Amino acid sequence: MERTVALETIGKIGQEVRLAGWVNRRRDHGKIVFLDLRDRSGIVQLIVQPRGLDKETLAAVEEIRPEYVIEVEGQVLRRDEKTVNANLPTGSVEVQVKKISVLSKAEGLPFDMGGDNLDLSLPVLLDWRTLTLRHKKIADIFRIQSAVLSGFRKAAESLGCVEISVPTIATSATEGGAEVFRVKYYDYWGYLTQSPQLYKQMLIPSLERVYTVAKAYRAEPSVTTRHLSEATQMDCEFGFVSFSELLDLLENVAVVMLSHVEETQSEILRAFGQTKLEWKKIPRLKLRQAQEIIFNETGRDVRAEKDLSPQDEADISAWAKREHKSDLVTITHFPTRKRAFYTLPDPEDPEYSLSYDLIFKGMEVLSGSQRIHNYESLVSAIKERGLDFQAFEMYLQAFKYGMPPEGGFSFGLERITKQLLNLSNVREASLFPRDMERVDFRLSKP
Repeated sequence: MERTVALETIGKIGQEVRLAGWVNRRRDHGKIVFLDLRDRSGIVQLIVQPRGLDKETLAAVEEIRPEYVIEVEGQVLRRDEKTVNANLPTGSVEVQVKKISVLSKAEGLPFDMGGDNLDLSLPVLLDWRTLTLRHKKIADIFRIQSAVLSGFRKAAESLGCVEISVPTIATSATEGGAEVFRVKYYDYWGYLTQSPQLYKQMLIPSLERVYTVAKAYRAEPSVTTRHLSEATQMDCEFGFVSFSELLDLLENVAVVMLSHVEETQSEILRAFGQTKLEWKKIPRLKLRQAQEIIFNETGRDVRAEKDLSPQDEADISAWAKREHKSDLVTITHFPTRKRAFYTLPDPEDPEYSLSYDLIFKGMEVLSGSQRIHNYESLVSAIKERGLDFQAFEMYLQAFKYGMPPEGGFSFGLERITKQLLNLSNVREASLFPRDMERVDFRLSKP
């Protein structure tokens, strides 16, 4: 008999089936035992009545506990109307067990895994990661994340982008600065890439439009709710584009990606209490305009700042939601000196750059810019920042032999997931998060 997964049982009433999965919960009611069986499709209730069962099955039932891996043979029955569980997709059926085999035993659990929610502190949630990921509410975070990735690829490919795979070891710090991980590379030193940026640009003369999903490494000396030492970036880069076209492109990708998540994962979004996203018209503001709005709205004067703080992002998002019914807002023209060396200064006001951030529900989830594509200008920018010119030799080669006007952007996968589900910490949106205090386990245990 072929294996049936839990969700398929609703179409097999009256039929004999073979199921296999994990015991999510056990409930004993006198001689009758109820088991919730969990597999990749969901959960289905098993009912075990001793009468008619062989000795091996009865012995197996006696020892079964949560997280035991079992195989079951039985008949799918329609539940009595009074016992239907409307909160479960399989809540109208149950499986009358005829035989159970234990495939793998599990030790006693360190905490209860049977509830709808997993009420644990973040350190405990992560210290027991391989166990807590089994909980439906936690696993659903990564079903959402999978849909984000799928939506991003769908959007990028619809724009004619070719997917590329880029290295994670480089000879230079992509963005400059000291927040890099230095690694021994044979008899030499290299760096874990801060972003796939330089490699994306080098591919423009070859493929013209590219996208990639890549790891980015930042040795930021901070532990916050929004930063990771290893993050996942979803990047696009386009040749032959203007600044206004880039703004259209980034907003297009964001809307297609988020719409895909809503269309394919509406049940999970509802389970997390999330309402339908809005973006009737995504407002675009220069940094200085956004700061002026924040001052007028809140009385906080941040007009001299070179960037938006987390509170600023929350404030301008609240304004965009109220005034434009948009969960997205695009901020442009950040100071040139605060952006990476390859960022193109605004020809009309070189102190500010043709750069942009996208803020989603109160947090920056994308950054990008139009790039300097002129070889001499790029060389000057590298020298002005005091960067090692020789370390960029291959990168500059692409510009030396003809680079069109180009630009792009990068989404943070974990941040988008966090904001979609209103999670309290970006680490909840990373399968195995890396930060100053953790590589799988806490580096300094209490």
